[in-house]
Amino acid sequence: MTEFSGKIVAITGAGSGIGRALARNLAARGARLALADYNAASLAETQAMLPAGTRSECTVLDVSSREQMFAFADKVMSDFGRTDYIVNNAGTSVLATTEHVTIEEIEKVLNVNLWGTIYGTKAFLPHMLKQRSGCIVNVSSVFGLVATPCSVAYTMSKFAVRGLTETMWDELQGTGVRAVLIHPGGIATNITSNTTVAAHHGELEQVMALANARQMTTTPEDCAQEIVTGLLSGKRRLLVGSGAKALFRLSRLFPDSYGRIMRKKLGI
Repeated sequence: MTEFSGKIVAITGAGSGIGRALARNLAARGARLALADYNAASLAETQAMLPAGTRSECTVLDVSSREQMFAFADKVMSDFGRTDYIVNNAGTSVLATTEHVTIEEIEKVLNVNLWGTIYGTKAFLPHMLKQRSGCIVNVSSVFGLVATPCSVAYTMSKFAVRGLTETMWDELQGTGVRAVLIHPGGIATNITSNTTVAAHHGELEQVMALANARQMTTTPEDCAQEIVTGLLSGKRRLLVGSGAKALFRLSRLFPDSYGRIMRKKLGI
């Protein structure tokens, strides 16, 4: 418990799924929380689930808004005086092939998943560099390791989050600040409810929706525990949840042909 006792942790996408589970796990360890989500009701539900006596502040915001994210960082510093962790977790998706996905659908996913992470990183990093301590935790995905059909927008965003975070690994040497990259596998969250119904879709999208659902076997609570354990270990890449470690190995062993193996496993 002592490792997080009194630490200030900011979490986006805290109204459900991994974000909610992380908030509850860290609160039980004595952390003080700055929670953010676009859904006010879900955010209030998360706060109500925290242990009695937990210091927490909630902010309703859209992570794709540069102004709102920078204002969130300033609010955390004003409320708590410092930030020890920022977990850029908020995300959305759209299930569609490259042929069927619209430009507007791609823009929505990139605005939340990529620009939300960029804004979160840029908003909190100066404060951490000034205090010479802190940890930027960016949530990518196993789709930041491998690509699958019908996830082009999501995959682009998560590969980019990986590139951003891996770049910081070397840049932050000697600053007291570190960056951690998380690749969740099949986590049973409500990402499906946050997945845009594509304006145009066909048989492949329907098959992939069912195939993806079968992989969602790790609970958000188990995922959160793996993340917390990883953060305490000092690792900079965390492979958590169903299939994450296997897909990481697959991407390294068969970088040009993993798709064939994955399609067989997914039954498509």
